[in-house]
Amino acid sequence: MPKKLFVLAGEVSGDLHASGPVARLLEMAPRTEVFGVGGDRLRAQGARLLYDTRQMSIMGFVDVLLHARFLRRAIRDIKAAIVREKPDVALLVDYPGMNLMLAKFLHEQAIPVVYYISPQVWAWKERRVEAIRQYVDRLLVIFRFEVDFFKLHGVKAEFVGSPVVEELQEVQREPKEAFMRRHAIEPGTQLVGLLPGSRRQELAHIFPSMAGAAAMLAETGNVVFLLGRAPQLEVHQFEALRHHPGVRVVECSAYEVMQQSDLGLVTSGTATLESLCFGMPMVVIYRTGWLNYTIGRHLVKLTSISLANIVAKGLGATEQAVPELIQGAASAEGIFREATRLLDDPRALAAMREELLLARSGLASLSPSKNVADVLAGYLMQ
Repeated sequence: MPKKLFVLAGEVSGDLHASGPVARLLEMAPRTEVFGVGGDRLRAQGARLLYDTRQMSIMGFVDVLLHARFLRRAIRDIKAAIVREKPDVALLVDYPGMNLMLAKFLHEQAIPVVYYISPQVWAWKERRVEAIRQYVDRLLVIFRFEVDFFKLHGVKAEFVGSPVVEELQEVQREPKEAFMRRHAIEPGTQLVGLLPGSRRQELAHIFPSMAGAAAMLAETGNVVFLLGRAPQLEVHQFEALRHHPGVRVVECSAYEVMQQSDLGLVTSGTATLESLCFGMPMVVIYRTGWLNYTIGRHLVKLTSISLANIVAKGLGATEQAVPELIQGAASAEGIFREATRLLDDPRALAAMREELLLARSGLASLSPSKNVADVLAGYLMQ
């Protein structure tokens, strides 16, 4: 009888990070049946998806409440599938709100739980450590400092390396001159990247200010904007940017944005860590609903919100590597002022790029996909 793996990757980034270990596992055990929650990458590997990341990508206290009925139904369906399918091991990827709840259920079903990409309990909700201690069999973390944090709290964590570093090794690099020729961009033009995030909630709160700042930048200089649109977001959601007179937009992949931009305007999230790995100078932007922000700021313990700054600090940086504009500061005018300050100061951009690349060099270049797959295989081959 084929062995079964349950996977829950509730966000686009989780689908990407889960796909590497699953691919490696299927090389070792090709008859393994994979089912659960994921996106296009897991589906392409033959996973049977109960729910898609497009349905599950819900963030913020208010949005969770608004979608409570759907989430209850999804959890009920997922639990029923787990009981019916009886997987040999479960791989939970990030997405702590649902994954820690399901870790308890899986534990009660005597199904081993492998948690990959730890909940950021060092940033907030430290009480979640107790749930990890009770219900997670193997905790696989992507930052070295997390091992020490969990050790202080009586939890053994295993460092497997950052999937971002591994994934970016596969990205093809195009010389900037060739990229500009291909898109008929004149030499000397400044390239400003726009990475507004992958969730519709983020787009609603952040993109209008980002587009407004782009319109102001277009009026003051020779600028072309590189837009990294997440595949699940429709083109029409970005039309407001294209309607600004004088704004030229080139749509390309997020990785092309990170590779080619002189400066990026980046919504806080995984993209800031990916941008760090490319050494792209950036302004990090975060804005959410008033209630979400009011609740969140009383829970979060960090002085920085972006992974780029958190990682840089963990590797020895004494100050913020990149500026962060949060809530009211993330207005069109605020973004415009910060972007103009950096674009007018090539030495500041160069220094930021150097600091980011230095931080990247401190991230391990291990193969997390293989490390995670080996852990899963240990359960499947018992």
